[in-house]
Amino acid sequence: MPDKKHQHNLQPNSSFKNEFIAGLIGYLTTMYIVVVNGSILSEAGLSIESGMVATILASFVGTVLMGIIGRLPLIIIPGMGINALFAYSIVEGTELHFQEGLAVVLVAAIIFLITAFSKLGVLLRDAIPNSLKHAITVGLGFFLILIGLEKSGLVISGENTIIAIGDFSSATVIVSLLTLFLAIFLFVKNIPANFLLTMFAGTIFAFIAGTIETGNEAINITWSEMLFLPSFSAIDELSFWLAVFPLSMILIFENMGLLHGQLEMLKRENRYSKAYQVTAFSTLTCAFLGTSPTVSAAENAAVIASKGRTGKTALVAGVLFLATLFLIPWITMIPNTAISPILIIVGFLMTQNIRYLPLDNLSECIPALLIVVMIPFTYSIADGMAFGFIAYPIVKIAIGKHRELSAALIVISGLFLFDFIMKIIGI
Repeated sequence: MPDKKHQHNLQPNSSFKNEFIAGLIGYLTTMYIVVVNGSILSEAGLSIESGMVATILASFVGTVLMGIIGRLPLIIIPGMGINALFAYSIVEGTELHFQEGLAVVLVAAIIFLITAFSKLGVLLRDAIPNSLKHAITVGLGFFLILIGLEKSGLVISGENTIIAIGDFSSATVIVSLLTLFLAIFLFVKNIPANFLLTMFAGTIFAFIAGTIETGNEAINITWSEMLFLPSFSAIDELSFWLAVFPLSMILIFENMGLLHGQLEMLKRENRYSKAYQVTAFSTLTCAFLGTSPTVSAAENAAVIASKGRTGKTALVAGVLFLATLFLIPWITMIPNTAISPILIIVGFLMTQNIRYLPLDNLSECIPALLIVVMIPFTYSIADGMAFGFIAYPIVKIAIGKHRELSAALIVISGLFLFDFIMKIIGI
């Protein structure tokens, strides 16, 4: 009898009504990514309209693949934090063109695929200390908070300081504050589709205050703006490969963590390998669709809580994402003041991982805190990671715990150190 019960638990049992509702809720809770990711991609040189199209198509393709091949109720969207790495560190930071940045995405996706279909993924997962993994998430969180504060006008460049508080007499700042406090209220009250409501209300506030820009009535997207060819013109440059490295690491570790937790909620851990492989393949398509890589959405917790159990849920959400193409003329009107609170709140959620840092163990927490601090302070995710990864083996060797260092970790730390040496030399 116990065996039958266990077998029953492994088989998803849900009506189509439940699957449809879960897919609808999943779409409403993740639809904000279309605007937010489009805005971030525009910082990398893409028009915001093309960025939205790329986000929609990548979300549609990834989510449908998860529904058909993975047979799981998981939504796939461009990852927050990863999009910031792509726009601000890879494209702007290394001065690569957008198509060259997509080539970085393609190579990182291939590396991700190799780990998904081999034992290399397990090797990397075990090689990186948990303290550094959590520190990357926390550092990304603070980076998103900083970007959100900057986009809202709440933080500006100071005359005598690096940053300063914004002009509180400005209508833009006032609208940003109202939208932020509303976003926090909706979020802590756990209102369904709270991010979507935040963008809607924030746009209304901006319209009333006269800070919203109109005039996007005629928006034409051609096929050439929906499909991209990555450019490998910079593949012989060191900066190209130094951009591939941190992107690959984040893709591998973030998806490992997200999928593990979500499949545990579903009680379908036996589908981990298939879900991981589908997610890896989804990132590969992003290089041709024109966006930063996708991940399994953190909001899938709401999908699972809404009784989504099978791939039908993902198919419903995927179709709804595709239908969003018809809404682009309207959603391009959403201002930064309506987007920035979402960046800030997502950043808050990511920083909660700081509770997992072993603060009573200096050999673990010092390298981890270097990552946390240096990612936002250097305005570079890759450079922030480098400080922690280089410091980790140095600290361990200093206290005589070199045996805790794996060969893979030493190689990774050495690559980060090599990057710093090249910057010192001026290459």
